Amino acid sequence: MELVDQHGGTHHGYFLPAEGASDKAFALFSFPSLAAYEEYRTLFGKDAEFIEADRIRDESGCVLRYERTFMRPLLPRSPQAAPPT
Repeated sequence: MELVDQHGGTHHGYFLPAEGASDKAFALFSFPSLAAYEEYRTLFGKDAEFIEADRIRDESGCVLRYERTFMRPLLPRSPQAAPPT
């Protein structure tokens, strides 16, 4: 969470199911732009803190699969929200 916040993003937390399938969890975070996110991603495998985060994840076995989905907010006053149609 700290790495996202330190590198220009906002980490909104980790979310686990309250009921139903228990093999999924979501980490939600946002960046000001896709370019900012891609810059953050370049640090994996290069920066010592990112390498350590990967090591902790891999050794703990807490991630079985990894999927990325890009979304945009649909809040009424959000600058990224879709224009009304």
